[in-house]
Amino acid sequence: MKELTIDFGRLLTAMVTPLDKDLSVDYEQARKLARYLVETGSEGVVVAGTTGESPTLTKDEKVELFKVVVEEVGGEAVVIAGTGGNNTAESIVLTLAAEKAGVDGVMLVGPFYNKPSQEGLYQHFKAVAESTDLPVMLYNIPGRTAVNILPETVSRLAGVENIVAIKEASGSLDQVSELRRNLPDNFAIYSGDDSMTLPLMALGGKGVVSVAAHIVGPKMKDMINAFTSGNTTMATKMHLELFPVFKAMFVATNPVAVKFALNMTGWRVGSPRLPLVETNAEEKETIKKILAEQGLL
Repeated sequence: MKELTIDFGRLLTAMVTPLDKDLSVDYEQARKLARYLVETGSEGVVVAGTTGESPTLTKDEKVELFKVVVEEVGGEAVVIAGTGGNNTAESIVLTLAAEKAGVDGVMLVGPFYNKPSQEGLYQHFKAVAESTDLPVMLYNIPGRTAVNILPETVSRLAGVENIVAIKEASGSLDQVSELRRNLPDNFAIYSGDDSMTLPLMALGGKGVVSVAAHIVGPKMKDMINAFTSGNTTMATKMHLELFPVFKAMFVATNPVAVKFALNMTGWRVGSPRLPLVETNAEEKETIKKILAEQGLL
């Protein structure tokens, strides 16, 4: 196995997928957005994750996104491909295509809808990881998948050589504590919720796979740097200032709110694809109010 790129950095952004008016993928805008994210503090981008509307992207669209983002920022920033799914064989095929496209790693979400047992989760992730030389980040988000990847299962998976990180979005700091207690020191734990970034890092987490960094990337970078340099008082102050933004990005199902916020701030990322729909009037007003308070409009 080739040497693994294990250090993904601390601030990663789960990039939205820009769409044209006809809802086709706007690859040129994707290039520009990836460039912007890297220039505003992101050390890496996750492409075709949940925020990138992975459930409604075709395999070909995903692979083309991997290619164009690697072409644009590869070598400057880490590019992680969302290749997880609830069909192990298809996930392997997409993972191999992502590897061929030149990405630095893959992110594997827990299999959704099937509701596998913990043994099923272990065998699924192990099979996909062993199909590739790339480093693997697991993604635990039981609110979307209906199954929680338990800490003991993650500990087992850490024994697979190229499974090196987890994006943890269970919402439980107790679960984060269990993970940190039982995982090797070099196994990275990332927050899957912007508002949990600072608490998770206080428990030994590495950083965040962010949505809000689309809008407040430099401020998030400053918060993380303040914490890692030992200025926890300043980091807490920054967290509290950013907290309304973190919550506003989830007033509607992700990525509906962040797409509206990006469109409001000058980016042309389009609408979400069905079955997601645009923000309603009340949600729009909430987001506009927070963006105005932050000086982003």
